[in-house]
Amino acid sequence: MITKITSLLMIATIVAIVAPLDANAMSGPSPPDSKYVYNINGAGATFPFPLIDLWRVEYNNDFSNVNLNYQSIGSGGGVKQHIEKTVNFAASDAPLTVKEQGLAPGTIHIPETIGGVTVAYNIPEIPKSGLKLTGKVISGIFMGDITKWNDPLIKELNPELNLPNQDIVVAHRSDGSGTTFVFTDYLSTVDPNGWGEKVGKGKSVPWPTGLAAAGNEGVAGIIKSTKYSVGYVELAYVFQTGMTFAHVQNGDKSKFVEPSIATITAATAGIAKKLPAGDADWSAVSTVNAPGSDAYPISSFTYLLVYKDLHETSKSKEEAKAMLHMIYWMITDGQKLAPTLLYSPLPENVVELGKQSLSKVTYNGEVLWKYNSPVKTTETKNSAIPDWIRNNAKWWADGMITDEDYIKGLQYLIKEGILKV
Repeated sequence: MITKITSLLMIATIVAIVAPLDANAMSGPSPPDSKYVYNINGAGATFPFPLIDLWRVEYNNDFSNVNLNYQSIGSGGGVKQHIEKTVNFAASDAPLTVKEQGLAPGTIHIPETIGGVTVAYNIPEIPKSGLKLTGKVISGIFMGDITKWNDPLIKELNPELNLPNQDIVVAHRSDGSGTTFVFTDYLSTVDPNGWGEKVGKGKSVPWPTGLAAAGNEGVAGIIKSTKYSVGYVELAYVFQTGMTFAHVQNGDKSKFVEPSIATITAATAGIAKKLPAGDADWSAVSTVNAPGSDAYPISSFTYLLVYKDLHETSKSKEEAKAMLHMIYWMITDGQKLAPTLLYSPLPENVVELGKQSLSKVTYNGEVLWKYNSPVKTTETKNSAIPDWIRNNAKWWADGMITDEDYIKGLQYLIKEGILKV
C-alpha cells in the first residue's frame, strides 16, 4: 500500500511541476472569431510568394472567414508599405536596416521560412543543371568583367563541358528586392575588394551591366526567353519553371553544392542559434557563404514584419487577433507545406523564437496572447531539485523517514516555486 501511495505522490509531484506551463503555450493564440469576416492585407517579397500563396489557400480552408490578400511587389515595396502602415504585415528577404528601423519603431522580425537564390542560366549547348561556378566568377560575370561563356575562368571550372563562344547576357532585378539583397550580400562577402567596394549590397544596387525586370518572375522570364543569359532567381521559381541552374562553390571552398532543401537547411543550421530577439536589431543577420561541406552558400531567412502594437495597422482588436493566429499558423502548422515548394522548414529553435516574438504583440498595449516558453532558461536550470528531495520518496517508502519529513520535502518544493499546488 505504501508503494502505491508513494507512486501516486511522485506522479502528482511530476504533474504539478509540469502544470505551470500555460495552456496557451500548447494551443497557440485563439482562433479567429467566426462571427466576423477578416480581410488581412500583406505586401512585399516575391521570394516567399509561392509559399505565402499556398498558406493563403490552406489557411482559408480551415478558417473560411479569414481572407489573405498578399501583393508580391518586392521586399523594398513591402518595407515601404510597412513604414507607411498601409498593410497589416509586410514580408522582406532582407532585415530592416538601422535607418528603416528608425522609420518603423516597434517592428518585430519573424522568420517565416528559408530559401535559396540560384544562379540560373540558359545555354542551349548545356541543357542540364550543374555548371560549376565560384563566387569570384559569379561576381565577375555580374560586374561585366567576364563576358563570354567560354572564358578561361569558367572553362577551368568545367573542363568536361563544351562551353560556347557566346556573349553572356546578364539579367537582374529592377525593383527593390530582398532576393537582390541576399544575392548582393553573397557577392560582397565572396568578393569584398571587387563587388563589395564597387557595388555593395542592398535591396537595390547600381548594376554595372545587364537587363532588368521586376520580381523573380520577371528575371526568370528574361532567362527563359533569352539564349546565353544568366540571372539570380529564387529556388522555387527555378524548379517550378524547369530552369537550369549552377552548382556553387561552398563557403569552405571544398566542393560545388547543388541548391536543395537539405543544402539550404545546412547553411542556416549554425546561425539559427545566434539570432536576436524578434524586437531587437536584425540588420546584421546574414547566412550567406556559411561554413559546412554541404551548405549552399546563397541561402537566407525571409521575414514577416509586424508592429509590436497592432493598433498601428489593424482596424480592430478582433482583426489583430485574427492576424496573430494566422501568422502563428504559418510558422507552426504551415511549415509542413514548405518542402512541397522547395522551401526549407524553420528549425525548432527558430519556431520557438517566433512564438516568443508573437507573445509580445499587443493591441493598444493589451497583450493578445500569453505564452510561457517551455525552453529552459538560466533561472529554471538553477531551480534544480536537490538530491535529498529526489531520494525522499524512496526513503519514505522504505520506512527510513517519517511522514512528517516527507511532507517537509514537499513543502520545500512549494516554497521554492518548483511545485505548484
